[in-house]
Amino acid sequence: MKIVVLDGYTLNPGDLSWEGFEALGELTCYDRTAPDEIVGRIGDADAVITNKTPLTEETLKACPSIRYIGVLATGYNVVDVVAAASRGIPVTNIPTYGTTAVAQFAFALLMNICHRVQDHSNSVRDGRWTSCPDFSYWDYPLTELAGKTMGIIGFGRIGQATGRIARAFGMKVLAFDEYANRDLEREDLHYTDLDDLFGRSDVISLHCPLFESTQGIINRRSIEKMKDGVILLNTSRGPLIVEEDLAEALNCGKVRAAGLDVVSSEPIAEDNVLLGAKNCFITPHIAWAPLESRSRLMNIAVDNLASFQKGETVNRVN
Repeated sequence: MKIVVLDGYTLNPGDLSWEGFEALGELTCYDRTAPDEIVGRIGDADAVITNKTPLTEETLKACPSIRYIGVLATGYNVVDVVAAASRGIPVTNIPTYGTTAVAQFAFALLMNICHRVQDHSNSVRDGRWTSCPDFSYWDYPLTELAGKTMGIIGFGRIGQATGRIARAFGMKVLAFDEYANRDLEREDLHYTDLDDLFGRSDVISLHCPLFESTQGIINRRSIEKMKDGVILLNTSRGPLIVEEDLAEALNCGKVRAAGLDVVSSEPIAEDNVLLGAKNCFITPHIAWAPLESRSRLMNIAVDNLASFQKGETVNRVN
């Protein structure tokens, strides 16, 4: 089997091994692939492994040898899964590798907003504490989470993991999901509808997939329903948020702060309106990227292809 990895660098910048794939066939691995290189690099490969390099219907038509597509991520919107299915090509994803890492990162963003640890550390190194007439100072409002309410939109594996951390901090959790599992409800965790979640949450964290029904779920109308001073977190997909509406809400103070690991177009465009918004903290899509979670991702991706070779396709999304 000929296997091609179109954009392997973000998964493996050198601290992992491709030997699992090498054991399954003839492997060619590219760090990155430009749009005009996709068809040529796929060539006559049987299995195509992609992270963010798009595989459109036109690409599938131009590469009739493809028998398998593996996505090195949970989200698989980079692949035309309908076109792949019509050609009998299974598309697999990696559904569970980053659950704890992403939930942890959501709270890293929240802790930064609540305490601004790096800003205060920098001020100490700059001599502020040495010259301070008092034993203590703070440059930003500090926030205690206990007793506050976190609204979690999308209560699958990552949403549930985020909820467990929130409850450990003494927070109450409101969850919204199309498929509510009432067995998860506790005294401090309840399912609710979106309007109620928007109106009662002090912190809102997004953990839902990007579908037509969820695109732009955070917009001017939904923000108007939120508490004044709400904190918004997004470690899921950038297009869940109408960025112009969020920037407006940040600049006027309706939204106190936003912690975002994803934006609508990545890498972020230099004219993205959120870059100039007040109290907007943006990281370069790294919630998924601890070594431990990337190692799990690699192992699952290899297992997905190995299962396909045995006629037992797992984690198929189409």
